[in-house]
Amino acid sequence: MASNRIHVLFLWLPFCVALAAEAAVEKSIWSGDLLSPPDSNTTNPSSWVSSSGHFAFGFYRHGNGHGYAIGIWLIAGTNETVVWTANRDDPPISSNSTLQLTVDGLLLKQGSDAQGQVYVASEPAGSASMLDSGNFVIYSQESSFFVVWQSFHHPTDTILGGQNLTILNQLVSSRSTSDRSTGHYYLAYQRDNNLVAYPVNSSSQPLDAYWASMDYFPYMIGVEQLSLDTKGNLCFIAPTQCLATNTHHQNKPQNTSSIYRATLDVDGNLRLYEHLFEDVEGSTITNSPSSSSLVHTLWQAFTDECQIKGFCGSNSFCSNIRGNARCQCYPGFVPYNTKTSYSNAMFLECKLNYTKDDCERSGGRNYLLYNTVSLEEMRWDDCPYWAKPMSMEACNKSCKEDCDCGAALYTNGQCNKYSLPVRYGRKVPNASDTGMALFKVPSGYVIGKNTTTSSPKNPNAIVNNQRGLILILASTLGSISFLCVVFVVSIFFIYRSQVHRFTKLSASSNLGFTEECSLRSFSFDELVKATSGFTEEVGRGSFGAVYRGTIGENSKRIAVKRIEKFVDEGEREFRAEITAISRTHHRNLVKLIGFCIEGSRKLLVYEYVSNGSLANLLFKTKKHLPWKERLKIALDVARGVQYLHEECEVRIVHCNLKPHNILMDELLTAKISDFGLARLSKPELSSIRPDKNEVRTGYLAPEWQKEALASVKADVFSYGIVLLEIVCRRRSIEVNVPSPEEVLLSSWAYHCFATEQLHKLVAYNEDEKQDMDWKTLERMVKVGLLCVQDDPSLRPSMRNVILMLEGWKDVPIPPSPSC
Repeated sequence: MASNRIHVLFLWLPFCVALAAEAAVEKSIWSGDLLSPPDSNTTNPSSWVSSSGHFAFGFYRHGNGHGYAIGIWLIAGTNETVVWTANRDDPPISSNSTLQLTVDGLLLKQGSDAQGQVYVASEPAGSASMLDSGNFVIYSQESSFFVVWQSFHHPTDTILGGQNLTILNQLVSSRSTSDRSTGHYYLAYQRDNNLVAYPVNSSSQPLDAYWASMDYFPYMIGVEQLSLDTKGNLCFIAPTQCLATNTHHQNKPQNTSSIYRATLDVDGNLRLYEHLFEDVEGSTITNSPSSSSLVHTLWQAFTDECQIKGFCGSNSFCSNIRGNARCQCYPGFVPYNTKTSYSNAMFLECKLNYTKDDCERSGGRNYLLYNTVSLEEMRWDDCPYWAKPMSMEACNKSCKEDCDCGAALYTNGQCNKYSLPVRYGRKVPNASDTGMALFKVPSGYVIGKNTTTSSPKNPNAIVNNQRGLILILASTLGSISFLCVVFVVSIFFIYRSQVHRFTKLSASSNLGFTEECSLRSFSFDELVKATSGFTEEVGRGSFGAVYRGTIGENSKRIAVKRIEKFVDEGEREFRAEITAISRTHHRNLVKLIGFCIEGSRKLLVYEYVSNGSLANLLFKTKKHLPWKERLKIALDVARGVQYLHEECEVRIVHCNLKPHNILMDELLTAKISDFGLARLSKPELSSIRPDKNEVRTGYLAPEWQKEALASVKADVFSYGIVLLEIVCRRRSIEVNVPSPEEVLLSSWAYHCFATEQLHKLVAYNEDEKQDMDWKTLERMVKVGLLCVQDDPSLRPSMRNVILMLEGWKDVPIPPSPSC
């Protein structure tokens, strides 16, 4: 990695020389110069414009019309194309703000509150310039030619002519054309020098990638950087391989100039644009009404947006009709947002239009509850949880009998079953590797004519309605014996009574479950029998004991949590847990199977995790734990926490993350438990207030002890303590230690790191010494120390924690946690 950085540094040297030459003819911005938003009651300008008049740096209107943002935009008549944004995920800036170049950098002041002061660039500054290249640069106090900061080194979603994308930065798409905050896709270099594009909220595994540079140039080696030159050539450097070459550069009309940009657009497609300007008598026309028509797309990574993974959200599929990609819900699904158009909506997220609670309780008669709806010429770029060669009829029956099967794809004689949600679906006409998609819908469910669209090129929906066939045969064969008629009618009324009983029980519980809730409702007697009268206790949670049991014909092992300390507040927590966990699904979270509510008896039924808690593995067993295994456990926990914070439908703050609440399965995969007892923050809020009675010594973030509002950064603090415990295999607070400075693990870890004595943190024998990975140890300790900072703003997000642990992102030197 160090050699790569040196290589990149030398690649930047010619560019820095060019900056100095260009700056000699640019307008200078001096220390003390101010900018204000256009609506402010001041005479300050709202932007600094380059000499050519093509680029401006300053305040522009935020996408929602409320407030402003700071950035760089390309001026083309009445149109403004934003190419860079500062602090893009910060809230909109008010109209009474100012941006000033000071000796300490670019300072944004919002109102008169000192806490509203933020440095857009915090480098000692003497002057600055908005260059004609679109690069905003700040020069040192000692020399007007020495650049201390430049926007080209911090791209957002765009690189301009003369700018490079290196292994040190990445492109992240915008949320929309008007909202420049972080969007749905990012493009970055991997450690193998492969430039790869992923959806932002994916697991960043090879299955999630939808574009990679090595697909174009598989034998490319050495340090790569993606470079866009001023002639419009988009190429990789070292070695030189071009994605796009501008063959029309020499054939431009006279008196015209071009500006080129490569943008990772909102839809995840990387495109190369040319903005053509007309010069008349040495001056550039930038206010022509037709200037917006002088923008050309020279190259794009995909002509079919359906190839971009995540273009359509969960449980929806993409189809390209006459060159226009559009998203539609699968049969039996409707959009989450009812205000969203049913089709033509990018990132469309869909949900089931019915409840499937009866599946688990049908007693092996699932095929009676469901029919199937089929879509032809479908492809799913996701992994099935079950695959086996069989006939179409057998695949159809197998999915209907399997409660975990939300849909199946029958391709080339093989049945692939998928659980919900279904991702990365698209229709590919006339392709050999497509198949027939099968979706379960309740018996009697009607697929309306307008469920998809009326377009003749939409996928053909084929309804396999066995119940309708039975009714037709029953009406045709009037000679069926009286006994068979009585038998069919009896089955109908038994099924109807069971549905009525379930509806009545749900209404009496008054829990207000949504239609998406798919948990099984157990009776108390069932759980008494399953646990042999609650005799085998395997642990204790925040609200009661946990018992082991078995249930079903296959003797499936379960863990039953019996709520013992139940009060009014506990009841609210219990309801929140059921609602939240029923909408979560992740390999690093303990799965909730069902619940029981009978008067004051309230129980939760989880999957059984066989290898106990992480606390037992770290503190009670003497088993050797290889460093690769420690890193894997740390990543498992981090991915589970990231899912709770960013990827599930409702943001969940765990509030009680510690090794006792992390369980290990038979493959030593870490699974987070007890997160259902955390309070849920509403979608419009970003923080919650902790319960004073829930004090967890050693894992509690400092802001909780000060009774301040606690955000997801409180979980990051707890994760940092857990990470240091995984590294050191000791508790966060130990009394029986050789010296007082070793009592608190975080302080002891920082002392060892600062004095370069990390070997003191781990105890190992000769066998473990051979397995010692000092680089992994140092990286894990640095990430852990970053997470346990007293100031929440200094703690990284869980996404960045994962990137740093995996080695995709450099780990900065952590300050003292208590500073």
